[in-house]
Amino acid sequence: MPSFSLLVRVGMAKLLLAPYHPSVHRHTRYSIKCLHSSSPHLSVAPQLKKPQSFLRQTRKFSSGAFDADGDEKVTVESEKPEARNEGIDDNGSISSRSAEEKYPSGEFLFEGYDLWESFAVKFKMLIAWPWERVKKGSVLTMKIRGAVSDQLRSRFSSGLSLPQICENFIKAAYDPRISGIYLHIEPLNCGWGKVEEMRRHILDFKKSGKFIVGYVPVCGEKEYYIGCACDELYAPPSAYFQLYGLTVQASFLGGVLEKVGIEPQVQRIGKYKSAGDQLTRKSISNENREMLTALLDNIYGNWVDTISLAKGKKKEDVENFINEGVYVVARLKEEGWITDTKYDDEIISMLKERLGIPSSKTLPTVDYRTYSRVRRWTLGLTGYRDQIAIIRASGSISRARGPLSTSSSGIVAEQFIEKIRTVRESKRYKALVLRIDSPGGDALASDLMWREIKLLAASKPVVASMGDVAASGGYYMAMGAGTIVAENLTLTGSIGVVTGKFNLERLYERIGFNKEIISRGRYAELTAAEQRPFRADEAELFAKSAENAYKSFRDKAASSRCMTVEKMEEVAQGRVWTGNDAATRGLVDAIGGVSRAVAIAKQKANLPLDQQVTLVELSRPSTSPLDIIGGLGSSLVEADKGIKELLQVMASSDGIQARMDGIMFEKFDGAASSIRFLFTFIKDYLRSLN
Repeated sequence: MPSFSLLVRVGMAKLLLAPYHPSVHRHTRYSIKCLHSSSPHLSVAPQLKKPQSFLRQTRKFSSGAFDADGDEKVTVESEKPEARNEGIDDNGSISSRSAEEKYPSGEFLFEGYDLWESFAVKFKMLIAWPWERVKKGSVLTMKIRGAVSDQLRSRFSSGLSLPQICENFIKAAYDPRISGIYLHIEPLNCGWGKVEEMRRHILDFKKSGKFIVGYVPVCGEKEYYIGCACDELYAPPSAYFQLYGLTVQASFLGGVLEKVGIEPQVQRIGKYKSAGDQLTRKSISNENREMLTALLDNIYGNWVDTISLAKGKKKEDVENFINEGVYVVARLKEEGWITDTKYDDEIISMLKERLGIPSSKTLPTVDYRTYSRVRRWTLGLTGYRDQIAIIRASGSISRARGPLSTSSSGIVAEQFIEKIRTVRESKRYKALVLRIDSPGGDALASDLMWREIKLLAASKPVVASMGDVAASGGYYMAMGAGTIVAENLTLTGSIGVVTGKFNLERLYERIGFNKEIISRGRYAELTAAEQRPFRADEAELFAKSAENAYKSFRDKAASSRCMTVEKMEEVAQGRVWTGNDAATRGLVDAIGGVSRAVAIAKQKANLPLDQQVTLVELSRPSTSPLDIIGGLGSSLVEADKGIKELLQVMASSDGIQARMDGIMFEKFDGAASSIRFLFTFIKDYLRSLN
């Protein structure tokens, strides 16, 4: 029975966490070239009109694949408010356009090899490893579907890696052996930040002049968002198209837990901090409805705007199309939403004809995994003197590695701090790009990492680049950086805390279980006594503890963003913002991807923006036998990640949490898979009562 109470208590503390992909690490070098622009919206065409000598200098590739952020050398306290608050309008809001004009755009530029470079690359290909050999005229085939991790993956890991997807696009643009890309796009299980990054790299690849053909047998809003960026988009005549719009859902267990006899005692600070609502409420609160509605409007509006520009249609036409509920693929072709209806074999035949390959021959292809093993060195994309470090932080935050966790189990503060100190103590790295994709977790761990990031930012530029989500503890980490870059639809903010425990008194009575505790100390039983509710003095202490943690979070956020506490309170209160809204409120400095973050890091490190640098990945895949076996096993069998995640965090569930809630963003953020565990338990228990 003690183990049962542990499971339930941990389930409450961690239940609301949306699924995030485990971090896997590798040491890799990336060469980056960024273009400075006073406007983040500078078009590509004017840039390509730069003198040829300038283009040759910037040939390799821009930071479109990776983002980094930089900072002037400052003290640990913070930047001067007047520097941060440039662009404040008459209403006291920060103008995102005015603020962004300070930062380079990181625009991707492409120029082919000159004769000497071409010779050098061909020579490297001759002496490359056998697994790097690619037949000339090959088509890179990539299937993008399911979960996409923000971490690098080892060859033994299953699933897709966003950094490797982006790197493959860049390598293919310069690889003389690759004639084009054939992209299979199927249902995705990732957020809009990753979707935006993949779409950006498709557009960058097209600047090479090579073709990219998309194929969508099953297509929703995310898949079409990526597919419409391709030169051509095909679907089989029987394809499933579900462009019906977006929804957001909030589920509530309050009524279920009441029937079972479980009373969640949750203390959350911030009227928008809805983490805990799923356990305590039976319906959505007005504040939560307001927040979710704003998020949904942002995501839907961005989707409509992007599609209308890509297809040359009016916004009204796009919305009318969605509202008609079109599912006939032939009509999609007739109205210009897709290029044509073709089966996979017909597209392959078309590509062979386009490349002049006889129909009796096989189309030369190289797949995602094989091409990921082609080194950048082989393509002449490495070897630059100045280095910028990249640390990737993905998943739930915990203080220490637990007995059931692996090296890829979320963000472990102890390990993360070691990497930050490595960058601080090394003279090799000119700046750090901190890539964050986390909904938060342990508040203490978040604070410890924030401190180390702040110390590093006092001596070197640090730029935070946000992925799908950097909220609660994820935002706590980011605010230690000198500059924060987010995608338009990154979920961020959620400056608030939540903590609690389950009162299992009624449940224990029903099942005949009794628990007695002998203690010393007035508050010794504060979290240990789940067989009874809080006493009045315990509840008061519990609330004060959470309030203290919130004020610490809020005040540090205000200091780091050079706001007054009163001004920060207006945007805190546990509210989640999209990156675009966060920028207008001063929580984010610039909108963009990894490439823009790298450009800003170079700017802050006083490196010429037309100078290429090497990005050094400090997050590398584990080589331990257990992790390799685990990776091989997950390649063969798709395990229940929700259960694995729940077991992983059991050992570190106590304490105050800086965590975003586990609301279900259907079609744009997935669901909290660990909730299935509690549902299964409750279902089995209710059956046992019959």
